[in-house]
Amino acid sequence: MNGSAARPLLFLDVDGPLLPFGGPPAHRAGGHPAYPAGHLPPGAGANPLLSRVNPALGPRLAALPCELVWATTWMNGANEYLAPLLGLPELPVLSWPESAADEERDMPAGLHWKTRPLVDRAAPPAVYPTPTPERTSRAADVPRPVGAPSQPGEPVGWRSSGSM
Repeated sequence: MNGSAARPLLFLDVDGPLLPFGGPPAHRAGGHPAYPAGHLPPGAGANPLLSRVNPALGPRLAALPCELVWATTWMNGANEYLAPLLGLPELPVLSWPESAADEERDMPAGLHWKTRPLVDRAAPPAVYPTPTPERTSRAADVPRPVGAPSQPGEPVGWRSSGSM
């Protein structure tokens, strides 16, 4: 890693974690808290739910020792509306599958459609060093975790064509 450790990633979803939705919580008779409309960025007033986003979350997120990445179906709308509301800089946005077939590809294995893009972004494939007779004989004796390559030189992790 070029002598410096990469910061851990924090994937930010919007609907639910940052933007409470659904009916009023049982412990809150008045429903979800709302914040003054004055804190909303221009154009955000079209979405009345944005008043539920607590602007105090932004500085708390920014103070975390990690790289923030939008992992939401809001896509670039997260940078357009939520980043200014929270006082965050523009953040990288995770790309989602473009077709229903891509979304459904992993369902038989019990994976959510967001899993593959999250794993691809979090753990890009690594490649074993070039095999040598010495390395190959030692590698055969080492147990491998599920999903690890069976042969030296094979990529580790998932990679779909055109991702990232």
